[in-house]
Amino acid sequence: MQLTFLLTQFGKPFTANGFGNKFKDWCRQADLPHCSAHGVRKATSTALAESGATPHEIMAITGHQTLEEVERYTKAASRKKTADAAMSKLK
Repeated sequence: MQLTFLLTQFGKPFTANGFGNKFKDWCRQADLPHCSAHGVRKATSTALAESGATPHEIMAITGHQTLEEVERYTKAASRKKTADAAMSKLK
């Protein structure tokens, strides 16, 4: 079963670096030079963490290989939720 759906111009699956470079090209063509595949992955990880996804759930979606890689996003989301909860008590 073939699971690859984005292929190079030669019909082969992208390497990680090759996809990052091609994604950056697409972003430039769309006049979004500040965007990157890494940025989308990071934003997705953060949004999932802020929505309450577990580290393992995030890893399943983003392809991170270790918990340490994804902990940066879950820690930041946890801090944000804790800060929001604390600030709401001031009302």
